[in-house]
Amino acid sequence: MASFSSVSMRNASEDSEIWANLREAIANSSGFQGWRQQKAAELAVLSLDQQVRLYLRETLETLAY
Repeated sequence: MASFSSVSMRNASEDSEIWANLREAIANSSGFQGWRQQKAAELAVLSLDQQVRLYLRETLETLAY
């Protein structure tokens, strides 16, 4: 059975750092850049964090089908 103790031992600061690094990597990806250009008007009011979260949600929904 897999152990998830290492996940629960992380603190909020580490999680924030991981998310910041992941968000930066995603924001710099060509897939995100193309998606962002297609949706420029509706994304104008969203922060980069919100844009990345929306991109991930839409990408995962697409993969789920």
